Amino acid sequence: MKSQLKPDVEVIFEFVGDRKRKLFEGYRPAHLIAENYLTTGMHSYYNLEDGSDKELRGTITFISPEAYLASLRVGEKIEMYEGRTKVGYATITNIFNSILSKNGE
Repeated sequence: MKSQLKPDVEVIFEFVGDRKRKLFEGYRPAHLIAENYLTTGMHSYYNLEDGSDKELRGTITFISPEAYLASLRVGEKIEMYEGRTKVGYATITNIFNSILSKNGE
């Protein structure tokens, strides 16, 4: 089921280890938005169900984007965590929520 919330960013996901096999719509890892600042974000995937090894793209809806204004830019690669374990990266391809953009993109 797709989220009814508006996504903040569009990304290319890159997961480490076996994480990709365990993904589901609405997955909510922590994202390292700024140095020493993790925030939860809900994932939505464009092509998760096709089962291929194609590039996994989708969106992230952050829990409180107003807390980290002007913190992201297109092309930036952010780390994703489950607790202390790094589960992957998300490379920003588009910023839908302009308050998050470092360059007003």
